[in-house]
Amino acid sequence: MDNEKYAESAPNRAPDPALKRLSRLVGVWDLTGRTLDAQEDNIRGRTAIAWLPGRYFLELRGEIEFMGETVQSLEIVGYDPETNTFPATVYSNMDGAPARYWWDVQGDVVTHWTEGSKYTGSFGDEGKTLSGGWRPEEGWEGPENIAYDATMTVTGFSPPQAAVP
Repeated sequence: MDNEKYAESAPNRAPDPALKRLSRLVGVWDLTGRTLDAQEDNIRGRTAIAWLPGRYFLELRGEIEFMGETVQSLEIVGYDPETNTFPATVYSNMDGAPARYWWDVQGDVVTHWTEGSKYTGSFGDEGKTLSGGWRPEEGWEGPENIAYDATMTVTGFSPPQAAVP
């Protein structure tokens, strides 16, 4: 099929309006936090969150120092209208296998989870902070699934992420 015919037959759909719920995450965020057993912060990092062209997917790129280990990741988040959630795939330097996660944003509450653990946080300071905690589900505790609390503070934006889908 040549390019002209493809362009004519390709669907020209706008992104699902539910994706607008993710817009509050867009920006460059600094993160500080601590594991529940720590007396001082032992988690620091930065995450840049932006819309991919077309605004069907959100891209998260992060680097976090977590208890002395550097974790670098790329996460792609989409929308599933059947579950009204935002499935995500994470690629990191910690494991060669992609990891499945899910997101949801309802008002000021953000949830982010995978099998066995869940983050719940809330926006504050007019959306400039996101504070919450990651908790393993009962029976899923262990060295690879550590409970922690953290606060993210938006430090800026860079094109094209400031626009809403």
